[in-house]
Amino acid sequence: MKANHKSKLLLAALVIALLLLPFITDALLGRSWVRIVDFAMLYIMLALGLNIVVGYAGLLDLGYIAFFAVGAYCYALTGSPHLALAFPMMFPAGVHLPFWIVLPMAALVAGGFGVLLGAPTLRLRGDYLAIVTLGFGEIIRIFLNNLDAPVNLTNGPQGISRIDPVSVAGVSLNSTQHIFGIAFPAVHLYFYLFLAFTALVVFVSQRLERSRIGRAWMAIREDEVAASAMGIDTRNLKLLAFAMGAMSGGASGALFAGFQGFVSPESFSLMESVMVLCMVVLGGMGNIAGVILGGILLALLPEVLRHIVVPAQQALFGRTLVDPESLRMLLFGTALIVMMLYRPAGLLPSRVRRRELGADEPAAETSVYDATH
Repeated sequence: MKANHKSKLLLAALVIALLLLPFITDALLGRSWVRIVDFAMLYIMLALGLNIVVGYAGLLDLGYIAFFAVGAYCYALTGSPHLALAFPMMFPAGVHLPFWIVLPMAALVAGGFGVLLGAPTLRLRGDYLAIVTLGFGEIIRIFLNNLDAPVNLTNGPQGISRIDPVSVAGVSLNSTQHIFGIAFPAVHLYFYLFLAFTALVVFVSQRLERSRIGRAWMAIREDEVAASAMGIDTRNLKLLAFAMGAMSGGASGALFAGFQGFVSPESFSLMESVMVLCMVVLGGMGNIAGVILGGILLALLPEVLRHIVVPAQQALFGRTLVDPESLRMLLFGTALIVMMLYRPAGLLPSRVRRRELGADEPAAETSVYDATH
């Protein structure tokens, strides 16, 4: 009873801290940092979605950012006047669908692309699967970059602008709102929206992990042949993993487009996929808390370096010797090498991963039987 009461108190303290976080960040660091925290929440959503594919099902996906792009462009096309350029007779003023229609639509379209990616890769594993998914991500980016002729569907490398802001119950989140006499700037409102969706993704991930589907995914991750021999439908479950991970990525992309008000293909490069994958690996594959930690660290690292490294170099040498982006990649690569040597399961690994890599007590019997019963 005491442990249960203590966990409830910790949960309540965490909720209060998260609700106050934008105001504390605004007061201590400035409003620009609240916007950075907003982007960190989007990256956490992306990492949690990829964790379903990589952490639970063990399917290495290097093209995950493609689903983020699909969701972003779904929102951009259906929430801006851009289609008036491509189809002036059909949409003279463009398309401006409500946010609560566009968001599930973007998630479903991205889920469809996830199945489209998963179907031809069912027999692939390891490096071969990584190469195919990498190619898929690059194909989506190149398509977005070139679909401006003969019909200007994506506006090519110039991207789509004038995207409608997110509106909830007729209230635009792009303007300051006053609730009970308290002013909530736009970046604060978006933070609470992203926090709500992140909490939803965490809840779904937890339920999936503890379900028969989650146990079956983990059985496939451990030994696909043994899982198939025990009667697990590996084909459909792998497709389901791709689809559910893609839906989370698509929803994140739609939120990104509404928040940013502009999308272009350069936002969905291979490096973004690698960064999201590293958030999962660095934090701890298959462990939700670890993935959240990895997302926070890698999302905030560039901004921390930008605000610390450049002023420090200016003060010491009078000029910038090392670009923060280059230093970020150097530190990032060094951190990954150290992690693979000393904590291969991640900063906060799941118990199963710790046992697999010999960092805990010997593993119990395989979970294939548990997944089928």
